[in-house]
Amino acid sequence: MKIRTWFKKTQIGRVVWRVIIGAIGGLITVLGAIALAGPGPGILILLAGLGILATEFAWAARVMVHTRTYAQIAADKVGIPKWVQFALIAGAAVISIVAILYLYSTGKI
Repeated sequence: MKIRTWFKKTQIGRVVWRVIIGAIGGLITVLGAIALAGPGPGILILLAGLGILATEFAWAARVMVHTRTYAQIAADKVGIPKWVQFALIAGAAVISIVAILYLYSTGKI
């Protein structure tokens, strides 16, 4: 049995599930907002957090669509070609994954 199904059997379980998803998604969204100002793929982390929240909350899906739209408008204003945008996103994701794996292998996280 899937854990989500198990949680959603009762009313209390549904509330607990939404609280868990809200906490995890909210934390990732906040980290993404912090990464917007600092180094890292902030918009990707922010959208990942909103994506997690959107699995349970309709408002998060609407915010995610608006955020993606604003990010695309900003990229269009800068004049970055689409392939460069995808290359930057992919590169940032790969660098983030490599950094996490390195930190994990050295025991720092």
